[in-house]
Amino acid sequence: MAPVPAVCIENVHKRFGAVKALHGVSFNIAQGEFFGLLGPNGAGKSTLINALAGLTRADRGQLNIMGYDVVREYRRARMSVGVVPQELVYDPFFTVREFLRFQSGYFGVAKQSRQWVDELLEVLDLTEKADVNMRALSGGMKRRVLIGQALVHKPPVVVLDEPTAGVDVELRQQLWFFIRRLHQEGHTIVLTTHYLEEAEQLCERIAIIDRGELIALDTKSDLLARGIFRSLHVVASRDIESVPVKVRDKVKAVHGCSMELRLRRDSDSVVEVLDTIRGAGIDVRDIHMEDDDLEDVFIQLTRRSPASETSGGSV
Repeated sequence: MAPVPAVCIENVHKRFGAVKALHGVSFNIAQGEFFGLLGPNGAGKSTLINALAGLTRADRGQLNIMGYDVVREYRRARMSVGVVPQELVYDPFFTVREFLRFQSGYFGVAKQSRQWVDELLEVLDLTEKADVNMRALSGGMKRRVLIGQALVHKPPVVVLDEPTAGVDVELRQQLWFFIRRLHQEGHTIVLTTHYLEEAEQLCERIAIIDRGELIALDTKSDLLARGIFRSLHVVASRDIESVPVKVRDKVKAVHGCSMELRLRRDSDSVVEVLDTIRGAGIDVRDIHMEDDDLEDVFIQLTRRSPASETSGGSV
């Protein structure tokens, strides 16, 4: 018998007035998977996460966590998931240790979690801050505490909503080291992020939501294979002073003796492009190709204008 999915989302709809936040979204996440949930601002990611956490209720459809319905079996479903929110939400009057212990009390595991809280403080490098009030911590330290908050009840599923937003490079690396460890220990990880290189590096399978609808669901390798373009980098023996007319519409950038061209994978011949460049008197010394990365594929699939990409508020 196949194991129950860690997360099951079936035909979920949610409206806020005239806005369709979610429109028939369906997919499963397997136990132990490192799963990416991506989408532009306002795509519906936050609404879906809030519905999984029981913070909002879907108008239609069903959401299960570890086999438990998030509405009819709310307590068991909520015990099965830990959510690290995008916003830094905390009580400023508690110390770090108090904050985590109170959180464990909400789940009814305060007595048995004392040792676990101390372990969390250690692995998140918060031991020295354990007796410091939350309001005195830096943004990065607060982010670590919120990860600890999501883990106090040892949930099998961990949802990370923009966990590295606004943190420095060193802390980002430390957080991902810890999250990789959680995954290796068997936790199901669900990640939303605007840093698409993180999703490309970490996630095994990725869903892309746009305007409340699921527009892509695939393994990372198959999703990257959808890329329409590839980049051709050309290095000449001297500065490139003039670009051949026949390839001018394909040129993305020229810097000194280097030139980058964007070629369509289905129609542009690399050999013909190079013959055109050499025919214009450019002595080509080196070339290399790069396929589209996840950010390129994401833009191609969502095809949003700059204005809609930066419009305020996520749904």
